[in-house]
Amino acid sequence: MVFSSLEFLFLFLPLFLLVYYLLPLRGKNVFLFLGSLVFYGFGISWNMYYMALIAASVLLNFLAAKGIEHCRRKSRIKNGEEIKGKRSAGERVILILSLCYNFGLLLFFKYAGFFVENIILPIGISFYTFQITSYLIDVYNRKTRAEQDVIRLGSYLTMFPQLIAGPIVTYSEVHKQLRKRKISLVGCNHGLQIFTLGLGFKVLLANQLGNLWEDVQTIGYESISTPLAWLGILAYSLQIYFDFYGYSLMAVGLGKLLGFRIPDNFRQPYMSLSMTEFWRRWHITLGRWFKEYVYIPLGGNRKGKLRQMFNMLAVWLLTGLWHGANWNFIAWGLLLFLVLSIEKAGLLRVLERWKILGHLYMCFLIPVSWALFAITNPAQLRIYMLKLFPFFSGSGVHEAVVFQGDFEKYIGMYGIGLVIGLICCTGLVEKIFIRWRNRFWMSILLLIVFGASVFCMYRGLNDPFLYYRF
Repeated sequence: MVFSSLEFLFLFLPLFLLVYYLLPLRGKNVFLFLGSLVFYGFGISWNMYYMALIAASVLLNFLAAKGIEHCRRKSRIKNGEEIKGKRSAGERVILILSLCYNFGLLLFFKYAGFFVENIILPIGISFYTFQITSYLIDVYNRKTRAEQDVIRLGSYLTMFPQLIAGPIVTYSEVHKQLRKRKISLVGCNHGLQIFTLGLGFKVLLANQLGNLWEDVQTIGYESISTPLAWLGILAYSLQIYFDFYGYSLMAVGLGKLLGFRIPDNFRQPYMSLSMTEFWRRWHITLGRWFKEYVYIPLGGNRKGKLRQMFNMLAVWLLTGLWHGANWNFIAWGLLLFLVLSIEKAGLLRVLERWKILGHLYMCFLIPVSWALFAITNPAQLRIYMLKLFPFFSGSGVHEAVVFQGDFEKYIGMYGIGLVIGLICCTGLVEKIFIRWRNRFWMSILLLIVFGASVFCMYRGLNDPFLYYRF
């Protein structure tokens, strides 16, 4: 089950909210936990093994966090007075064993594909593993207290608005809301508006632009012209943005319906002047996780330039690997590390000073980097890159089988959608929405967006979210 499905919109969500709003707070948490497990069950076709995995993640990490605090209290009693910053051996052992369990499962399911075929990845395991490990590490670092109620922890980890594809929410962001939250008519209305905006981005933009990328793949990379290759990767760049951004907006909107504040995950990343700025605006919660739990613990930028470069390399290799068990993701992470290193060496100052140059630079770099991300087969990736840059291939790549006029055909079919997508990624739509969201005409416009989205879903013009595979 996905947010952009008729089953979710007209069956699961209305029934869930009807019961949820009638329950007291304790009942709301229980029902949220159970309802989220039902939602997840539909997503994994009720694979009981995968259901057991997420239930075990809740229970074992609940006990591990309580064990860390128990060892801490025991150490205080034994030593008389706690030494600031010092961790007991028991705390360290529990943390290490828990991290080995959490990341061990993630490594097995996600990366065994490097060596063994036919291992199916449990949906959302990357996201809920990062969430629960952030909770455990924060308890160990004394940034938050261990949750004493397993239902509250389960509600945090399995909360269906962000369970499958984020945003990655830290426990400290929602622990107060798990104990006390206010649901108002205004908040619910705002949540429905944000959800509808995200639904429109997903169904009316991402899915339709994704059809152009699918057409390019169907034709075969050998048989497309260079202009169509650029058009295709532009379509993919817009598809992945509105697909993931649309999901994140729907998650934020659903969170408001439930009384939670889920963090924003995007801030118009395609308007960035550099790749450094881009990764402060794209998938913000993932970047924050790697910064707080990998980059800073490794030393960040506090131990000299050479160590900083090593820390950056570690982060971007792990970021690439996080996205999948294919060599192209490693190459993609290395490319980003190289680009960011060059920017830190001095290019960044130039790009920030000359904004037009910065925008042109990103107009080139964004689609090229997404090509490396999108095409998992090394041989096919090479062909596509030579199509993008034919001057590197000498006489060209299979020029004899290129269909003449392919660019004109597909620009005619998808040109309007591409223009709308380019306008929408500037942030103009969000500015209009924020300024006039309380106007009657905005409600009518969002109702039209909702109706058009439902019509497309009814006609079968819908695809699963791209980030479900990660």
